[in-house]
Amino acid sequence: MKIKPLGSRVLLKELESEEKTKSGIVLPSSAKEKPFIGEVLEVGPGEVKDGKEIKMVVKKGDRVLYSKYSGTTFKLDDEEYLIIKQDDILAILE
Repeated sequence: MKIKPLGSRVLLKELESEEKTKSGIVLPSSAKEKPFIGEVLEVGPGEVKDGKEIKMVVKKGDRVLYSKYSGTTFKLDDEEYLIIKQDDILAILE
């Protein structure tokens, strides 16, 4: 099944966080925070808001940093995805 976001929304795959600290301590899954870095899988076409065209800055394949409580998480075919608005993306990681 293919998912195509609408408007200025972006489909992300959350990237897994480290399971060990720098000192080598293994963290249980309950101690790990939700990751804030994701890979862009699909982008919407953009939108027109108040007469201004909002172009998409991110593109498929970008790694991005996003806000902690942004978007909607859902599961499809045993994979977890996140759809967020482009405004909730804080930076593109290069």
